[in-house]
Amino acid sequence: MKPKHQRLLFITVSMMFLCAATLLTLRAFRDNLVFFYSPSDLTHQAIPPDRTIRIGGLVAAGSIAHSGQRITFVITDGTANISVAYEGMLPSLFREGQGVVAEGHLADPAHFLANTILAKHDEKYMPREVVDALKRSGQWRGQ
Repeated sequence: MKPKHQRLLFITVSMMFLCAATLLTLRAFRDNLVFFYSPSDLTHQAIPPDRTIRIGGLVAAGSIAHSGQRITFVITDGTANISVAYEGMLPSLFREGQGVVAEGHLADPAHFLANTILAKHDEKYMPREVVDALKRSGQWRGQ
């Protein structure tokens, strides 16, 4: 085999390995991505029930209910609401009217099953997506 053909073969094999590595990396990212949605976003988009997502907004006043280990509450962005069910210990800063981010999956378009609950005491520490959703709905109380 001539050196010119060896170089061409080497470049071809290298490009195939590079493409395979890129495809494997992109597949790993797709499987591990967790997107953020507000309750309003969920009313406009169809999310598969097995997809892990995060939803965020404010805990609606008077919506927290305890039933043994199961806690249910409503997350609102001022425009839309979604009911959330969670089993486990809630963060100590979790309460009505405060910002919250829940990670889990949709049971149906109006009910969310959370695996993780994140709560912060002030809008200053909220994720940017939650702040933007609250500003769009007119519920923002920050600076």
